[in-house]
Amino acid sequence: MADYYEVLGVSRNATEDEIKKAYRKLARKLHPDVAGPDGEEQFKEVSAAYDVLSNKEKRRMYDLGGADALRGGYSGGMGADFSAGFGFADMFSSFFGTSTGAQPQSRTKRGADALMRLRLELRDAVFGVEREIQVNSSVPCHVCHGNLTAPGTAPVTCTDCGGAGYVQRATNSIFGQMVTTAPCGACQGYGTVIVTPCSECAGEGRVRASRTVPVKIPGGIENGMRVRMSGYGEAGVAGGSAGDLFLEVSIAEDKVFTRQGNDLVASLQIPMTAAALGTRLNIDTFDGMQEVKIPAGTQSGTVLQLPDLGVKLLNRDTRGKLLLQIQVATPTDIDERQRELLQELAVLRAEETVDIGLTEDNSSVFSWIKDKFQSWTTD
Repeated sequence: MADYYEVLGVSRNATEDEIKKAYRKLARKLHPDVAGPDGEEQFKEVSAAYDVLSNKEKRRMYDLGGADALRGGYSGGMGADFSAGFGFADMFSSFFGTSTGAQPQSRTKRGADALMRLRLELRDAVFGVEREIQVNSSVPCHVCHGNLTAPGTAPVTCTDCGGAGYVQRATNSIFGQMVTTAPCGACQGYGTVIVTPCSECAGEGRVRASRTVPVKIPGGIENGMRVRMSGYGEAGVAGGSAGDLFLEVSIAEDKVFTRQGNDLVASLQIPMTAAALGTRLNIDTFDGMQEVKIPAGTQSGTVLQLPDLGVKLLNRDTRGKLLLQIQVATPTDIDERQRELLQELAVLRAEETVDIGLTEDNSSVFSWIKDKFQSWTTD
């Protein structure tokens, strides 16, 4: 039989406070909920030692005759009656207030996040836009305001668990009586019972509703990006905080402009004469009418750049460019007079015939084109 003073690690002259502190330290370390089944026997021994040494009369008897002096009144030879309804979990509970530290569950829960898709025009992505959208989600109940109960009532303490939210169950085992804890079935672990739930929300603290929500979309946003709106998701249960609303952006195709990064691209078709002589044109952009200078001799495929007329850089004040891809239109529906003028021009430019004679190496023009094409593809 181990010496109770050695079990607690104190001297025979230890004060009641020293014994109590020693037991508290060992009990927290060896309790089965912490140490598992391996610490069960040690915990029983520590509990028995404390049961004796914390009682002045038992300690006096133990000091006089050891454990044998106590056996007349206590079974098991350990100084504590584990078979008569008092287990080590009960001792731990009486000392620390509870065997597991369990607390009643809270009914309050954060609301879920929500996802919506938002269709935008390309112009909206260029500059950003503010608009209002309709959101159908749960909102706090306007009758009980998250209290869950009918007006004038309140949750009542559960009589089965006394408000603890859990109950203890004792079972017999080869080690004596084992005590376990579990959520209370009457109150589902909350510690209180909703006797008269709110009729508006059925005791949930929230209801479904449609509401108008202001939205601010920044310029430069791209297709597929999501905008997070904190607190605009589903309302929480029992007054819990709301989740977040995520808006997934979808940008519609524009009839004129396409987007390349932060640049806008458009095709500009000009007459053959304007390409040859040069001109100035007014074009309609997202920023209104803009004058564009077409240099003389402009060729099809030329790209003119107009700075600061593209898409805003996200969260910045700068913008990309507007790129105009020039296409020179060849006239097809010319009248007799126009034909005469074009023929005169061709004569003046010595372009009225095409020489397809042999080159110096006796290869035809078509062979030359073929050779050049092959060289381009292999470069």
